[in-house]
Amino acid sequence: MTTTGKLDVEVKVKSDAEKFWKSIMDSANIFPKVCSDLYKSVEILEGNGMSVGSVRMVNFAEGSPVVKSAKEKIEELNEAKKKVAYSVIDGDMMQYYKSFKASLEVIPEGEGGLVKWACEFEKASEEVPDPDVIRDFAAKNFKEIDEYLLKA
Repeated sequence: MTTTGKLDVEVKVKSDAEKFWKSIMDSANIFPKVCSDLYKSVEILEGNGMSVGSVRMVNFAEGSPVVKSAKEKIEELNEAKKKVAYSVIDGDMMQYYKSFKASLEVIPEGEGGLVKWACEFEKASEEVPDPDVIRDFAAKNFKEIDEYLLKA
C-alpha cells in the first residue's frame, strides 16, 4: 500500500467565475458565513490572507469527521489564472499526513465556471485512508458558495 497520492475534483459553478474567485480569496469572511455547517472560523494569522506567505487557521464545524483544525500557508498565487496553492503546515491534520498540499483554480466557462481542486499528500502511516472525505468536503464547499453567490 502506498503512502503518497493525489486526488482531484471538478465542480461546475453557475455563478460568475470572477465573483467565485473573489469569494475564495475572501475565505476568512465568506466560508464561515456561507458554509457554517463546514466551518466554525477562518482566522488570518500572517499576511492578509490573499497573498503568498499568508497563513490562516481553519477551524472546522462541530461534527467534522476527521480533523478539527488545519493551519494553511499560501505557497503560490496567480490572479490572472485564478489559481492558488497552499500547504497544511500545522493542526490536527498533521496527525494523519506528513505533507498535504492543495491547489484550486477557477476557470471561466460560459456564464459560470469550472472549479478544479487537487491535492498531493503523504500519509503519516499506511493505515491512514486516502483523503476522499477532504475532496468531498471541498466539492460541497464549492457548491454551497455557488448557491450563495447566485442568491446574492
